[in-house]
Formats: sequence, structure tokens, C-alpha cells
Amino acid sequence: MELSFNLIAQQLVTGLALGSIYVLVGVGLSLVFGLLTIVNFAHGAFFMVGAYVGVFVFAKTGNFWICMVAVPLITGAIGMLVERFLVRPLYGRGIDYPLLLTFGLAYVMMDLTRMAFGVQGEPFEAPEALQGAVDIGIGMFPLYRLFLIAVTSVILFALWLFLEKTRFGLIVRAGARDPLVLRVLGINVSTVWLTIFGVGTGIAGLAGLLAAPMRGVSPEMGVPILIEAFVITVVGGMGSLGGAIAAGLLVGVVVSFTTLFRPELAEFSMFALMAIALIFKPNGLFGRKGLMG
Repeated sequence: MELSFNLIAQQLVTGLALGSIYVLVGVGLSLVFGLLTIVNFAHGAFFMVGAYVGVFVFAKTGNFWICMVAVPLITGAIGMLVERFLVRPLYGRGIDYPLLLTFGLAYVMMDLTRMAFGVQGEPFEAPEALQGAVDIGIGMFPLYRLFLIAVTSVILFALWLFLEKTRFGLIVRAGARDPLVLRVLGINVSTVWLTIFGVGTGIAGLAGLLAAPMRGVSPEMGVPILIEAFVITVVGGMGSLGGAIAAGLLVGVVVSFTTLFRPELAEFSMFALMAIALIFKPNGLFGRKGLMG
């Protein structure tokens, strides 16, 4: 295969678009783990729920932009209910208790979705305004994938502002280092954890909506994305938001170029990348030593 600058550039942009979904899923997972130290095995299920909430809202409104607002709010609200009534009673009992709970919860959510929407899956197309391709100087490129890159950039910037420039963000960052400090200052730690769990699951739901036009919508769509999300958190570092962003983009680019040369090895490439990371950077690109301890 003859490589040209335009071909390489197109694959790079394709990788960034794919990596945008990985970034959103990885950031949501890392946000919850970094503060609550919860390995959320239901994260992929929230990704799936977000896609189905988008299907439902779109069927009622016919407006994709309303879905963009409704999906993270509804999915985040479901996540907050899960944290309040299911996860919270398990705090302090060891990391394996919420892990097992969320593992079982993922299957419950999957079965409930099958009961509500059926097992065949639902079609979901990109809005008409985002269909087609545009010339980006290196050739024609799908407009919807450029939209993914732009939306992910906006979300990450908003999350950065939230964590770095607000009082609540300061509380979150302090709580991630030492929750005892918050209790000494009289801050309601439970409210902080509830909010962060809602934000993390809301981002996962939005990622599910954004991925729906490319991946389709089915009750099982959360299973592969959960595996991919954990690859990203391992490569980037458990609990590291910066690591999740870097790893998500890196995995997207690696999968994109592997698909160009050896499509059958595309899925294998991300696990190979994870193995390399574990060998040379056991804590991930930006992970903190002993976080799981």
C-alpha cells in the first residue's frame, strides 16, 4: 500500500474521532474511580442506557439536539439513584463489594433494556445536518466524525473549568486526595460523591448517544465499550483524567492505523498497547502508585 501524506492525515483524524468516544467513556470511568475508588463495572451499561434514552427522546421529539441535553441529564440522574441507594451502603467494605454490585447491576440493566425495547436493537442515524462529508484540506471526511471531535473538546473544556475554576471543583480535587479533609471542614462528602457519580455516568450516557450512529444501538453495546474503557484507564492510569484523555486518543489512533494495514488485528492492537503499558508503565501514563491499595 502506497502511503501518502493525505492518507496518513486522514487516518490520524479518523483515529481522533474514534478516540473521542474512548475519551468520553474513559473520563467518566476515571472520574468515578479517582474520587470514589469504585471500579464501576456498570459503566458500559450506562453507555448503553444513554443510547436508548436517545432513541426514546428522539422518537418523541424528532430533535437530536434535545437528545444531546436530555441524555446526560437522565442518565446522570439514574446514576445518582444507583449511587444513593445501591453503592453508598457499601462504602468502607472494600473495593470488591461495589465491584461485584456494579457487575451484577450491568446485567440487570441489560435485561431491563431487552424487556423494554426488545433484543433486535434500534436504528439511529446522525442528524441530517451532520450527514455527508466535507473537504478538510487532506480529502473528504465524514462531517459527523468531525462533530465528535468538536463536541468532545467542548465537554473536556467544560469539565476542566468545572474542576479547576469552581469551588465545587476544588472540593472534588481535595476529596480525591483525602476525603478526611472534607469531613474536618464540615463538607458533606456524600453530596460530593453523589454528584461525581452522576457526572461520570452522565458523560458515559452522552458517549453512548454520540456513538449510536456509528455503532448502532443494542442491549449488548455496553459490553465491548466497557472492555475498551478499562484498557484506556489501564493505559492512562487508574483515576487519572489526563491519562484517560491521552490514552483514549492514543488507542483511537492505534486502532485506526492498525485497521488501515491489518483490519483483522484492530481489536488486538489495543490489548497489545495495554500489555506494553503494563510492562513499561505499570501505573499507566499518569497513574498514581498505590491507588488500588
